[in-house]
Amino acid sequence: MSSPKHDLHRYLQVGRQAVLWKLEGLSEYDVRRPLVPTGTNLLGLVKHLASVELGYFGDTFGRPHGEALPWWDDDAEVNADMWATPDESREEIVAFYERAARHADATIETLDLDSLGRVAWWPPERAEVTLHLVLIHVATETHRHAGHADIVRELIDGAAGLRPGNSNLPEHDPAWWAAYRDRVEEAARRFQ
Repeated sequence: MSSPKHDLHRYLQVGRQAVLWKLEGLSEYDVRRPLVPTGTNLLGLVKHLASVELGYFGDTFGRPHGEALPWWDDDAEVNADMWATPDESREEIVAFYERAARHADATIETLDLDSLGRVAWWPPERAEVTLHLVLIHVATETHRHAGHADIVRELIDGAAGLRPGNSNLPEHDPAWWAAYRDRVEEAARRFQ
């Protein structure tokens, strides 16, 4: 049976699945390599989202998670949560995300949507939040980063879409997609 809390939680779970699917079948190099000028990479997105869930569903609601987050230390390198160091394995980062998700799920299941928390890193006038607001915030952030992961994965090997068995894209062969892309490019060139 549907309820606002269930619906929001389900959308968060769908976003998590989409992000993790983008890692499947790729080499260690491909899950780590930056493909845009800002350094966005697949494994870094997973690491970042794990940290986000622990912060919002743990710290915000006074629910300790027990995870070490050295990239949040005052002396940490900028963007340290957005990439995997050579000594962080894919398996460790995926397991970290799964632990963060379980912790977040427990918070979501335990608290009511109107339960209050405090986001210490937000401006004081907006710092008091409800679980409802946090669920919306984290679900939309997860889907935003799933979109980033979709583009990065497409740049790596052409794979695109929502999840295995449901790409959420029109079903056409590569020749159709090449012709479609050429039509879009031709339309854009008219404005050079």
